[in-house]
Amino acid sequence: MANMSLKKVPMPEQAPDVRNKNFLEVAEGYTEEMAKEEATRCLNCKNKPCVNGCPVNVRIPEFVAKVAAGEFEEAYKIITSTNGLPAVCGRVCPQESQCEGKCVRGIKGEPVAIGRLERFCADWHMKNSEAKADKPASNGKKVAVIGAGPSGLTCAGDLAKLGYEVTIFEAFHTAGGVLVYGIPEFRLPKEIVHKEVKNLEDMGVEIQTNMIIGKTLSVDELFEMGYKAVFIGSGAGLPSFMGIEGEDLIGVYSANEYLTRTNLMKAYLDEYDTPIIKSKSVAVVGGGNVAMDAARCAKRLGADNVYIVYRRGLEEMPARKEEIHHAMEEGIIFRNLNNPVKIKGDENGRVKTVECVEMELGEPDESGRRRPVVKEGSNFELEVDTVIMAIGTSPNPLIRSTTEGLETNRRGCLVVNEETMQTTREGVYAGGDAVTGAATVILAMGAGKQAAKAIDEYLNK
Repeated sequence: MANMSLKKVPMPEQAPDVRNKNFLEVAEGYTEEMAKEEATRCLNCKNKPCVNGCPVNVRIPEFVAKVAAGEFEEAYKIITSTNGLPAVCGRVCPQESQCEGKCVRGIKGEPVAIGRLERFCADWHMKNSEAKADKPASNGKKVAVIGAGPSGLTCAGDLAKLGYEVTIFEAFHTAGGVLVYGIPEFRLPKEIVHKEVKNLEDMGVEIQTNMIIGKTLSVDELFEMGYKAVFIGSGAGLPSFMGIEGEDLIGVYSANEYLTRTNLMKAYLDEYDTPIIKSKSVAVVGGGNVAMDAARCAKRLGADNVYIVYRRGLEEMPARKEEIHHAMEEGIIFRNLNNPVKIKGDENGRVKTVECVEMELGEPDESGRRRPVVKEGSNFELEVDTVIMAIGTSPNPLIRSTTEGLETNRRGCLVVNEETMQTTREGVYAGGDAVTGAATVILAMGAGKQAAKAIDEYLNK
């Protein structure tokens, strides 16, 4: 019989005043009993709207039914038939605007906690199963994947299942892309990412790190090496700045740099001598998930005051509601309807204050959101020693500038056929942030799946 509770089973979490001083995972996960109780809230709808809301079409009611029956390994197998990174997606997907956003239980209460159940299944499998992923028989065809982030890993995994000999070329010294350099340990433990990557290697995917395509090797050279198709999943790692005075001062970071030093270079561990300013007062400019991650990291690294400075209101912030809620609980100070206009430094060229203006919301702009307008004469200063710019990223131009035949749009993103993900050059496909600009992990994964299917069809004409 269905559990008709209007609320999700709560997720155990570290207390805010404890977790804002450590990098341990905030959400502690469901127990078996909690997972089964939550799973019984699913009505197993005939038309399965939740599946349509998932970019990788996880068979949600099927796996949830297995959880309700206590068949956790079977549930995991159902998830991984379409999703190669369930432990990741269960933690960082914006379920509220995707699968859970379509759940009929959300009409008169809270939707089924699909993300929490997906995470539970993946974690249960990692803890209780020693089975390795099977390595399919080779079909003799080689495919190169550029970038070991969510899009590249997904494309590689789907192609490997079909027997392709896949090599991933990753610029960093470790695989994972934004999963390892961008998303903090307290939201996504890196051990989880490494285990997911190991599954792909068990399937026969080769990962070559420290390989910068466009410099170490070119796309043309990959074809000369016998690769029959190339997938570009190189992400959007080029940070944006505001172009205001003082952005060249010591203590101004892009969020990409700050998070990379914190996460990939382990600035939060004493045994790592990572060059990073031990800030006392920090202003993070932006209102997305990246801004929340940077602010929460700064707090954990010892800052007394951390401000989120965002030019629109709280309701207009693009960050997940859960991330905003966690940031507020942890003592992050929100300065909404504020915008920086100048960063001022001391005699040593270090950040001293950030000058801001107050904003008010006017008529909607082309995005449909109300346009922020400056309140004249509202200038004020925040005393800070660090400013982190989290206002977006764009694709690095290296690959497109060294490869003939690749068209890009005005934002520097690769132009692709939306159905096949093929670029303007035959045999070259692309997906994820390299195509969309900075977006979500699950959308990048969906593009990787789409491209893998198209590559298989292309190579079997």
